[in-house]
Amino acid sequence: MFNHPLIARRHAIKLGLAGLLGMTTVTTTEAINRGRQTPIRYHPKRDFTVVGQASLKERAAAKGLIFGAAADKHILLNTLFANTFTKDCGMLVAENDLKWRTIRSNPHTFDFSKGDWLVKFARTHGMLFRGTPLVWELGLPKWFKKKVNHKNAERFLVEHITKVAKHYAGVVHSWDVVNEAIAVSRSKRSDGLSRSPWLEFLGEGYIELAFRTAAKADPKAMLVYNDRWLDYDTPVGNAQRAAVLKLLERLKSNKTPIHALGIQAHLKARETRFNAEKMRGFLKDVASLGLKILITELDVQDEGLPADVMESDRIVAAAYEDYLSVVLDEKAVIAVLTWGLSDRYTWLSRSSRRPLLYDSYFQRKLAWNAMARAFEQAPKR
Repeated sequence: MFNHPLIARRHAIKLGLAGLLGMTTVTTTEAINRGRQTPIRYHPKRDFTVVGQASLKERAAAKGLIFGAAADKHILLNTLFANTFTKDCGMLVAENDLKWRTIRSNPHTFDFSKGDWLVKFARTHGMLFRGTPLVWELGLPKWFKKKVNHKNAERFLVEHITKVAKHYAGVVHSWDVVNEAIAVSRSKRSDGLSRSPWLEFLGEGYIELAFRTAAKADPKAMLVYNDRWLDYDTPVGNAQRAAVLKLLERLKSNKTPIHALGIQAHLKARETRFNAEKMRGFLKDVASLGLKILITELDVQDEGLPADVMESDRIVAAAYEDYLSVVLDEKAVIAVLTWGLSDRYTWLSRSSRRPLLYDSYFQRKLAWNAMARAFEQAPKR
């Protein structure tokens, strides 16, 4: 980029990017203004070359893994995107089309039209189908606050899970039965349970009730507890992992029909506090309970990265590869699912430019290569 070392150094200092001169960590101006350091790790020498023409789903399947991504009907109606999606994905995850507010515009009716369309799409293209979520404190319809209370909450919960899970019985690979029940950073409870209408109306037993109801409605589906903030060696991350593990232990000791943990893995490219040994220990503890593990909502936020696209893409790709190289060592991990596939359609559009595997024009990025390499290097299940 800059042949003269002095010019290169001056340019790096001007941008606050001393890491351009080698693999190191630097501090952003934004972080300095906040009075704390947020390091960014650069990988100028890493080679993201991949061998062969196999798709991601093929590379994953060769190791006994599932690769897929989240999408909704209106996105898959874009033919170019749909072609990209079906080439690489072995599983379709319903991003929003099975949430309460989508299928229950009023308390008395269920609209499965969008979900049914997704199921048909998945079947047509030989893909597995995954449902999310049956129980969550967010994604609720507007009528919920007026209609649901202490007296009828259990009826609404059981009715919803039963109706939805039965409708898709036999066609859903797995359900996020309960999503994000723990938030240690906001909870005043010793168990870290998040304040939600379900906890308020039904107490902590709502989680077990949800799993038992789902198992009764669809005995063949894999039932998953899904949560976030489990990835980094931070006070919140450490406490969140401990609380989730205790919840899983309690559910298993009560013989609750739970089959897997979902780890969302919404990563941040400039976050360097990833502790490989702590993550391996956590995954091993989960696996020791007899549970499978799915990486359910993987993406990498690129907020705060250099404006240079090539440089930013390398950092994002490295974040994907570094994370997956650790978690895929655990053989209880059976799936890697990204929360979206193309930068054109991402929930991170307000904060990130290029967080996914394909750009807005459905062209592969280095993140795709990083994913492919991680699958190639993973042990076989």
